[in-house]
Amino acid sequence: MGRVDITMPQLGETVTEGTISLWLKAVGDLVKVGEAVLEVSTDKVDTEIVSPADGVLSGPLTPEGDTVPVGTVIAGISSDAPVPAASGGRHAGRALLSPRVRRLAADHSVDLAGILGTGAGGRVTGRDVDAHLDSVRSTTATAPDHREPDEKPDEAVPAGATPMSRVRRITAERTLESLRTSAHVLSVVEVDYTNVDRVRNAIKAQWKDEHGFSLSYLPFICRAVIDSLRQHPALNASVVGEAIVQHPTVDLGIAVDLGERGLVVPVIKGAHDRRLAAIARDVSALAQGARGGTLTAEQFAPGTFTITNNGSAGSVLTAPIIVQPQVAILSTDAIVRRVVPIRTEDGEVLAVHNVGNLALSWDHRAMDGATAARFLAAVKNVLENRDWTTEL
Repeated sequence: MGRVDITMPQLGETVTEGTISLWLKAVGDLVKVGEAVLEVSTDKVDTEIVSPADGVLSGPLTPEGDTVPVGTVIAGISSDAPVPAASGGRHAGRALLSPRVRRLAADHSVDLAGILGTGAGGRVTGRDVDAHLDSVRSTTATAPDHREPDEKPDEAVPAGATPMSRVRRITAERTLESLRTSAHVLSVVEVDYTNVDRVRNAIKAQWKDEHGFSLSYLPFICRAVIDSLRQHPALNASVVGEAIVQHPTVDLGIAVDLGERGLVVPVIKGAHDRRLAAIARDVSALAQGARGGTLTAEQFAPGTFTITNNGSAGSVLTAPIIVQPQVAILSTDAIVRRVVPIRTEDGEVLAVHNVGNLALSWDHRAMDGATAARFLAAVKNVLENRDWTTEL
């Protein structure tokens, strides 16, 4: 009974505000829990915000185009208000396009009819227009130069150059800010994945048939990281001013590559309570949701530790940049076939195993090298020695 507030969510680690792009419902409309109510845009992501309860949308609504701080009440859901008669919605007949989409289309002479929308009901979102503009810029940058002989190139952007997209500019700002903030140090450990392979190879075909996606190495690494963070809480922490805050839960960020659209880091909340099979499903769902633009505000809540899977692109050693205000980030680099010495009862022999590096960037303000090394050693030990059959 009563009113449940809808507040501006935090859609990223460093996001402090958001812009109301579009109200999908009007005051007095009946809504169901989990139903999209509005679209919010931040410097990291455009996303739909769903209703936290069943009821009737009540005002005052924060106007479209307004930017407000995270946590600001922007509307409410009244569970004891009279239910309105069906009217087809106050947005009936109106093209559901946010002010930002309309502005981008007008500024760049974009024909929105030619863009495939990824929003609800096929609606074109700001992210869709950004991706379209990035594609056009890329094509233009590689096209032959047809200037007249006496025509001078643009002085602001050199001929043949591609202007940074909005996402690229934001990434540049955030990474430079992190480098200026944290005392970055890199530590690397080599992991032999033979123990993981014994279980993974035996069930991966059945797993894909049952779940619809492949069982990669990443969930095993995530599980090992989660357990090791509980043993070494100094890495599951944040720097706040001149204080270090250790977090009681592990909220694991998974960096997802969106190609030309950039990079996002959705989060597995409460990952410390998840076992291997559940984590594998979580990782797959986050990746699919990020690429399809269907993730919720809750899935972009702040994390406590981040993993970036650069090995999927073939990288064998990466020094990732810490996500502020976290104190460490792990890169899972490519797993390759390598000859390694193996100790047996008859002495050492050479064998070909799957081996890969785990590279940890850590903040020297929050810990010293021995702490980081002990954490990596713990992750390595779990991967190389745990009986994974107990979790599948």
